[in-house]
Amino acid sequence: MTYVSAVRAALARSGDPERAARQQAYMKSALPFVGLGSPALEALLGPLLVEHRFVDRAQWEAAVLELWEDATSREEWYAAIALVRHRAHRQWLDPDVLPLLERLVRSGAWWDVVDEIAVHPVGQVLLDHREEATRVVDAWSVDRDSLWVRRTAVLAQLRHGERTDTALLARVLVANLDDTAYGTDFFIRKALGWALRQHARTDPSWVRTFVRTHADRLSGLSRREALKHLD
Repeated sequence: MTYVSAVRAALARSGDPERAARQQAYMKSALPFVGLGSPALEALLGPLLVEHRFVDRAQWEAAVLELWEDATSREEWYAAIALVRHRAHRQWLDPDVLPLLERLVRSGAWWDVVDEIAVHPVGQVLLDHREEATRVVDAWSVDRDSLWVRRTAVLAQLRHGERTDTALLARVLVANLDDTAYGTDFFIRKALGWALRQHARTDPSWVRTFVRTHADRLSGLSRREALKHLD
């Protein structure tokens, strides 16, 4: 049995229809849920990820896409992300995986999957392959078609702490201020505030300076989030 078929078989035996309905309504998802909470899903996927380790990159990517593009439940999307993130396949988190991750972001187009991809696999690639990945993230920050690709660029350094490239951070933030293509969208405004608030843990003076410099182009929401723990 493949990882994909094992995941689908396990999900078919699990879940809670009442919980699934609540999850689907909360997430405003066209894709149904099986009805598993995060701890239960992690417990279900953990043994499958250990059992089904890939030695071929092309097969790994194909399994991710099969789970994603043929999904009949949102938990299959979560299983695809878990496969991307699993430590056994860490060697494939390099610039060559970014087109795959972009494909997932564009089609997923909602915060639960986009944020997980942005903060973890994209963030890891950017941290480990700074020069090559920076060019991609810069391009994503001004994407013409997808606010979610832009959000990915904004959130990609969320876990970088003292290793944050502040020049890149400033560029992706400025590219998405209120007078830009998607700058007035709630999810972009929230992402800006989140990125600034997180970096304030490392460099509060940098964040205060950024907010002051761009005060006339930064939404009230973004500003409040950025300064939440600084005022």
